[in-house]
Amino acid sequence: MKRIFDVENFINKLKTNCKLIEIKEFQENEVITTFLAKRNQFCVLLEGDAQLITYDKNGTKKILYYYRPNDIFGEALFKIYTDRELFVLAKKKSKVLFYPYDTAELCTEDCLYHIDILRNMPDLILHSIAQQNLRMMLLTTKGVRDKLLTYFQSLSLDANSKTFELPFTLTDLSDYLMIERTAMMREIKRLKDENIIKKVKNKITLL
Repeated sequence: MKRIFDVENFINKLKTNCKLIEIKEFQENEVITTFLAKRNQFCVLLEGDAQLITYDKNGTKKILYYYRPNDIFGEALFKIYTDRELFVLAKKKSKVLFYPYDTAELCTEDCLYHIDILRNMPDLILHSIAQQNLRMMLLTTKGVRDKLLTYFQSLSLDANSKTFELPFTLTDLSDYLMIERTAMMREIKRLKDENIIKKVKNKITLL
């Protein structure tokens, strides 16, 4: 889903930041935030890649969402229905903006950041909803092939191209789609053999 609100341009153009925001850097595999702290905040991933993950009772990792630059996340946008910890993990060196939206009264009245972020909040929320809708569609899609093709088509739409890069390792992709890795690899091979996709390293082309 393409947004009218250009987060990158918005961040770069401001000369005076709201005093409530924080911009922090994280190294690969460092926890950015957890979702059980009951903070009313949202975050913008400015640089890098991150994943929202949890572990089931058997210790199996589950990737719930994948975040790319300019994506937003945080407790304010994610209703918690589990007592298991959910946390956002940096997959490579990342920079993140933190915004506590329920303490806006502490902000100065002439804060351009605060005014602009509230004006563009609908676009940010709609993008988050679109991400959650895609996730729900993937989880309710039956069959390894259909899950793969549904996800590949979504990446193709985002890239506006038949060729796109996978944002995951293949192991993480199987965790994200919640399918067994061996079965996934067999299906990818079939899709290649049937000339439905072309795969070169981490690049996929829909044929």
